[in-house]
Amino acid sequence: MHTHMILNALRILREQKPLVVNITNYVVMNNTANALLAVGASPIMAHSRQEMAEMMSFAGALVINIGTLDSEWIERMTFAIEQANLHKKIIVLDPVGCGASLLRTATSRRFAELAERLIIRGNASEIIALAGESSQGKGVDAMDSSSAAIKAAMTLMKAYDASVVVSGKTDYIINKTFIQQEKNILALDNGHAMMPLVTGMGCSLSALTGAFSAIGETSGLAAAAVFGVAGEIAAEHANGPGSLQLAILDALYNLDEATLAERLTLTAIDTSDRIIG
Repeated sequence: MHTHMILNALRILREQKPLVVNITNYVVMNNTANALLAVGASPIMAHSRQEMAEMMSFAGALVINIGTLDSEWIERMTFAIEQANLHKKIIVLDPVGCGASLLRTATSRRFAELAERLIIRGNASEIIALAGESSQGKGVDAMDSSSAAIKAAMTLMKAYDASVVVSGKTDYIINKTFIQQEKNILALDNGHAMMPLVTGMGCSLSALTGAFSAIGETSGLAAAAVFGVAGEIAAEHANGPGSLQLAILDALYNLDEATLAERLTLTAIDTSDRIIG
């Protein structure tokens, strides 16, 4: 059932080419815009408050990434979230470096509280810190395993009525519908160990999460599946992190439904942490 949903979501995304507004950090703007284009979506890297109300009236989703945060950006992001709420658009929050500073942690929580239709995508340390627990983050890098963040992700799901994607060696998808209907969370074991050596991999996943949410796939599962498989394929053709960065764009562009279905490694885990198939 989940595999069919993922494949269908990729097909619809490429048909509809949803427009995604990204207020993201200076380091990854080019990476995330190209990832969205490669998968079949349409990016706008908008930051001006003067045009944000207009943008959110016709965009499909808003991605907020706090990687290069300052007071001016905080106010722009706040206004963008308010406009997304007004137009009932999905907001993807990437709390980059949450837990590394009081500013990042407080701002992430403020944005999560403000957003009415929310998906949170972060690494384990960011998710743990956002939930108010003790994490082992180092700057924007995760020092915690993704499985260590499951409890924190469940807390965030309940506190903010959000879907939560914890990315890492294994990606975990914590979604209220999956838990209510199936009594499980989902784990994806695609991707490659070289991916954390390229800046912006998580940021690109957040951008793709926004693209899929714009066509109605609001769990975060399809984006994580597509990006993980693309990273896995890219690593087979890369000689190192530099060529991996380019190869991921090619893999996203060329990924077809048959390859995605064949490579997908998806496991359901019940809410008492017992693997059920």
